[in-house]
Amino acid sequence: MIGLIVFGVLLLILVVLMVYVITIYNGLISLKNNIDKSWSNIDVLLKQRFDELPKLIKVCEGYMQHEQKTLEAVIKARSMVQNASNDKNSLQAQNMLTDTLRSLFMVVESYPDLKADSAFQGLSNRISELEDMIADRREYYNDSVTIYNIRIEQFPDLLIARLFNFGGRTLWQIDATHREDVEVNFQHM
Repeated sequence: MIGLIVFGVLLLILVVLMVYVITIYNGLISLKNNIDKSWSNIDVLLKQRFDELPKLIKVCEGYMQHEQKTLEAVIKARSMVQNASNDKNSLQAQNMLTDTLRSLFMVVESYPDLKADSAFQGLSNRISELEDMIADRREYYNDSVTIYNIRIEQFPDLLIARLFNFGGRTLWQIDATHREDVEVNFQHM
């Protein structure tokens, strides 16, 4: 009789422990998939921006014959995005593309005819909207990664994470040059 009670208690402890492990495991899987989903949401917007760039460049080319370096930088950055082989390269390429777009929009300020062009206005507004949405999605992605990374480092989730090889994820970070003050130089043309 006592042996049956001990067996029942041990079985109950084992069942509770298994349910607990399964709950933690499923929670980590949910967080991991949430990160993948948020990355995919960023990818959708990056693809839309990527597809809009050739149209913007085409409109700018007619007005900006003297700014070929700026246009070539945008084209090169777009190509780097297309050829990125992993998440780290993709992050770097996307940051470079954002930089070149900023440069392009700064140069456009010197071309009032281009700024007034309705096709340019529509495309630049669309790209600006996409940039804003990308920034929002990056913030959500970083929140998801942070929550996940905290969970896999906290006890007892740490034990389950190590047992099932859950590795940390990388936050979306900007280049150090983006943290520097922007030099604004007003020159008369």
